[in-house]
Amino acid sequence: MSNKALSGLKVLELGQLIAGPFASKLLAEFGADVIKIEPPTKGDPLRTWRVIEDETSLWWYVQSRNKKSITLDLKKEEGQKVLRALVKEIDILIENFRPGTLEKWGIGYEELKKINPRLVMVRVSGYGQDGPYKDKPGFGSIGEAMGGLRFITGYPDLPPVRVGISIGDSLSALYAVIGALMAVYHRDVTHSKEGQVIDVALYESVFSLMESILPEYGRNRVIRERTGSTLPGITPSNTYLCSDGKYIVIGANGDTIFKRLMKTIGREELSKDSRFENNIGRSKHAKYLDQLIEAWTSQHPLLVVKELLDEAGVPAGSIYSIEDIVNDPHYQNRNMIQEVPIDGIGTLKMPGIVPKMSKTPGEIKWAGPNLGSHTEDVLMSELSLTKEQIAKLREKGII
Repeated sequence: MSNKALSGLKVLELGQLIAGPFASKLLAEFGADVIKIEPPTKGDPLRTWRVIEDETSLWWYVQSRNKKSITLDLKKEEGQKVLRALVKEIDILIENFRPGTLEKWGIGYEELKKINPRLVMVRVSGYGQDGPYKDKPGFGSIGEAMGGLRFITGYPDLPPVRVGISIGDSLSALYAVIGALMAVYHRDVTHSKEGQVIDVALYESVFSLMESILPEYGRNRVIRERTGSTLPGITPSNTYLCSDGKYIVIGANGDTIFKRLMKTIGREELSKDSRFENNIGRSKHAKYLDQLIEAWTSQHPLLVVKELLDEAGVPAGSIYSIEDIVNDPHYQNRNMIQEVPIDGIGTLKMPGIVPKMSKTPGEIKWAGPNLGSHTEDVLMSELSLTKEQIAKLREKGII
């Protein structure tokens, strides 16, 4: 018996680029059998994004690890017929086309659930499956903007900036996985035997993380603005310059932690000052506290500051580059930097598996596959097609 948490779960991925495929990657890491459907010839555009080696994106090898790649032209009737046949035994279908696309091809949820009533369809899109914006194209960057994240990111005297990764897509992928597994639980554990649609909108995924922004506006008309490296209303929590030109992040907003920090920087008398006894008071004097903390950090190099704060039990850390991450012993100890063999290029460093599970851990079985490398195997094993039938589909450009 397999020791993977999702062994036996069958997933069909129709998505491209980031949000949908990131979700199915997470499922594949924990044992789900993920079949990724790509358009013949070109495949997923992510194959050619960012740094390319041997004509393939290094990102691709990570994003599509543990998946099987088959090619199938879903715009053609014969390709849609193959999809319907595959759906009969599938638990979860993940797609991130613009709403209405699958319906136009005759393979929307209402059609597919006739074939498989147990099907859970996860639909990731910019604005959701309904509403006045549903037909607009939506990328993660737009979701980050509309969801409120961009407005509060950066410095007040500069234009809004983005987080350096596709955070909106990745957030949506996490909600897609959560929704899919909740739906499977409802279907199988409560014995409803019914599938359902999981509707994930990029902008809503971002908006859901906006903490107290909505109630603050709703009650007091407070509009949170960009505040650079500070966290409004939470003090002290900032980035401070050290004597060697490097920066350290310190989070000492807990009452007892603040006292330990003040003792460490030689200002123990402030830990007894009534103005600073709680977060509300400290936040009224955030600028003053930040200045005196940096007056101390700027006298010492980063490593000394880290050592002193670690000894005092004050949460602090330097700002890691990817080089720092790769060389960090904690990352290495927790197996977060893994070496995966890739045909033609040798080994490739990849992020390890999150989360850690004591009984049913995830694993990297293989890197993102070549385009269509599993087409024949899947069609023969799942649909019992013969080599002759597969050859005819290939001749017609269906696969």
